[in-house]
Amino acid sequence: MRRWGKRIAIGLAALLGLVVLFATVVAVDGWQALGHRSQGERLERIKASPQWQNGVFENPQPLWNDGWGMVKGLMSASDHRTPNETPPVIFGNAARFSAPPVSGLRVTWFGHSTLLLEIDGRRILTDPVWAERTSPVTWLGPERWYAPPLKLDELPAIDAVLISHDHYDHLDYTTITAIKDWNTTFVVPLGVAAHLVGWGVPEARIVELDWWQSTSVDNLKIACTPARHASGRMLLDNNKTLWAGYAIMGEKHRVYFSGDTGLFPAMREIGERLGPFDLTMIEAGAYDPAWPDWHIGPEQAIVAHEWVRGRAFLPIHWGLFNLAYHGWTEPIERVLAAAAPRSITVLSPRPGQSIEPESPPAAERWWPDVPWKTAAERPVRSTKVK
Repeated sequence: MRRWGKRIAIGLAALLGLVVLFATVVAVDGWQALGHRSQGERLERIKASPQWQNGVFENPQPLWNDGWGMVKGLMSASDHRTPNETPPVIFGNAARFSAPPVSGLRVTWFGHSTLLLEIDGRRILTDPVWAERTSPVTWLGPERWYAPPLKLDELPAIDAVLISHDHYDHLDYTTITAIKDWNTTFVVPLGVAAHLVGWGVPEARIVELDWWQSTSVDNLKIACTPARHASGRMLLDNNKTLWAGYAIMGEKHRVYFSGDTGLFPAMREIGERLGPFDLTMIEAGAYDPAWPDWHIGPEQAIVAHEWVRGRAFLPIHWGLFNLAYHGWTEPIERVLAAAAPRSITVLSPRPGQSIEPESPPAAERWWPDVPWKTAAERPVRSTKVK
């Protein structure tokens, strides 16, 4: 028995050594992308936030996880989590942005949560990710399924870049360093400014907001809205920065961008205080019954759309990366199934396609018909929501 105990101890020590070595390699190779901590005046603003409790940001409704459910989810993961063929992307054609949208409102989805919003004469870019992987390093992590529909240098002039939180699939070091010299305003939640400043973005171009605070970009008002999620770029900085959504309000139009979120009661308040919205862009992918508070899921995204008082609904946070156990087309299939009985207008553009919500093109099923689980088979229900 002693001999076996010694062998097990040696094996565990070797495994721990490999883990430490791996973490060291990642830290050395990706140390810049890991980000930076707030200090001085920015840190004092963080500590003064109502969301800052016990040294971290906290949700009014804590996140719940089912550890065993995560294991079962992995064991029953879909065989269709990634496309067999490259999705039908609309590449290029930067000239389309030379003429303003006829309605005054147009949105271009680049996949996941990256969108170009044209609203009342201004252009907003959300959670821009042009990197090959959502990771601090270039050789590891979820890999994108297709190249960016438009190159960064082909984008029109951007008035504001909105960052919802600092997870790698929303705050991309490669992209930020590529656009750091743009003549634009970077709007971020509390704590995220330190990353941008550390990566070379001039402080004068950064606006850092707490929930319910707002800023103006020319004729637009941009309000930072609550969300139910988490943050962090390494194990030692979990929830040291805030997560958020945004309401973008122009002279004629209003748009809601959820960021990453579970369902939470204050979404009704967002609608009452800042709505109604001509367009909602709410995450609908990368969900699981075992972590229902982290990501809202398709059916609850429809509920959220109604709570914030939206008109047209554009599901986001799907169609680019494999970040969950479900099939890659399941989010849009379930969104359409949930929206139909409620007569909700769902926009389902191809990646790279531009759409005016007030006069959308005919609905097109551009994704393949592959097996997916229904809401009854894999329900996602956020906790502590009435």
